[in-house]
Amino acid sequence: MSTGTAARGYDHAAVQYASDAELLAVGVPFLLAGIAAGETTAVSLEPARAELMREALPPDSGTHFLTTNDLYVRPAAAIRSYRELMAGFVDGGATGIRIFGEIPRAAIDTSWDWWARYEAAVNHAYDQFPLRSVCAYDVRTTPRHVLDDVARTHPFVATTGGAYRANEGYVDPLAFLAVPRPMTPHPIQRAEPLITLTDPQPREARQAVLAANRTGLPADEVDDLVLAVSEIADNALRHGRPPVTLRVWSGPGCLVVTVHDAGEGPADPFAGLLPADREVGGRGLWITHQICNQVTLHRDDTGFTVRLTAGNPWR
Repeated sequence: MSTGTAARGYDHAAVQYASDAELLAVGVPFLLAGIAAGETTAVSLEPARAELMREALPPDSGTHFLTTNDLYVRPAAAIRSYRELMAGFVDGGATGIRIFGEIPRAAIDTSWDWWARYEAAVNHAYDQFPLRSVCAYDVRTTPRHVLDDVARTHPFVATTGGAYRANEGYVDPLAFLAVPRPMTPHPIQRAEPLITLTDPQPREARQAVLAANRTGLPADEVDDLVLAVSEIADNALRHGRPPVTLRVWSGPGCLVVTVHDAGEGPADPFAGLLPADREVGGRGLWITHQICNQVTLHRDDTGFTVRLTAGNPWR
């Protein structure tokens, strides 16, 4: 594929690089081609690499440099923020948009599961925009299982000189999201849960989280988890299959809650990542993905589980 102006629709590429020089050899020509074509360009790299890219581009390039820590707090929030950003660019007259970015290392290390879902879902979520983007992954620090998911969620591979080629390993988002993903237990889950409830009403679920809280976390973070647990418990009772089991683990700096029912979970593969009506529990998952530190969805032979996290249980 050439480096020319993208037609309306999303061209989503990845580059797996092994040095700063390789990163720049892909990113700089990609952005310069967009600048030459009159497109809006943006960079969302972690600070050290963002500075390298800034120094390599002309001072008057007009490229927007975005703060990764603000953008990549949660996948659903990142999708919402990027859609608002790109809508603003289009309203301002942009006929093409190019973004060169990366998911921060901290997010990859602690919560890759929902970022893998994000990388698949954005193929659909951003398709209304005249967007071409490159997602950069450093092979020196990125785990192999993450790179394998990257290869399955990007329809194009970015190459030296800023061009694209088709990715033969790409998997359609609907197929990728339909495959059950393993749920790695958090260390705190090695202990017995502090509270276990069967078929709890939302009010009981909220009370259970508050009663188990021994984290020392800020009140607003605990309140967000309480709201999320209430939404998911309500979803499970309304749209799942009994029994519904709620379990709570708590310790210094983290709260972990699982809600399990015997059903198959939401039919919508984008549930939680994109806005939805209240039908089949979509709205509750959307709210949860906006406010929780981490949300993991898991299907197996026993049913459907949502794990909700406040704080950092990986420490």
